[in-house]
Amino acid sequence: MGIVLIVMTAVALSIAGVLAGTLGILSGLTAYRRSATVMRECNALVRDSAGSRDIADPHALRDVAIVKYDALNEMTGRFSFSLAMLNACGDGIVLSSINGRTETRTYAKAVVAGESTQNLSPEEAQAVQSARLGHGLSVAAAPAVKKSAATA
Repeated sequence: MGIVLIVMTAVALSIAGVLAGTLGILSGLTAYRRSATVMRECNALVRDSAGSRDIADPHALRDVAIVKYDALNEMTGRFSFSLAMLNACGDGIVLSSINGRTETRTYAKAVVAGESTQNLSPEEAQAVQSARLGHGLSVAAAPAVKKSAATA
């Protein structure tokens, strides 16, 4: 009787092991399928948002452009800049830093719907326009028109 009990226990444990292994494999396959579905959905969201100008949060900053230029005649090397940071509605700020040998001045101007209530310098206007058009961070300043002695 002892050997029969041992064999029956071994058979029962074997059956339990096979059932546990089968459940483990089924659970793994289910998790794999769910993760594959989530990855496809995530990739679709990233692909759609990267190729589209429509964003879920229209108030998040998304359009940024910087224009570097020589603001003063005393320095060269384009150390001055105007940085536009706007959301999908064209609202945001233009931050300008005018750098000279002895001083630096910084200005911030509000932008609403792509327009400022304050007068924008040509470089600030260019930064706002470049940001709205999606030209990115590095934008060269338009060459300044120098006044001749006859027109001055």
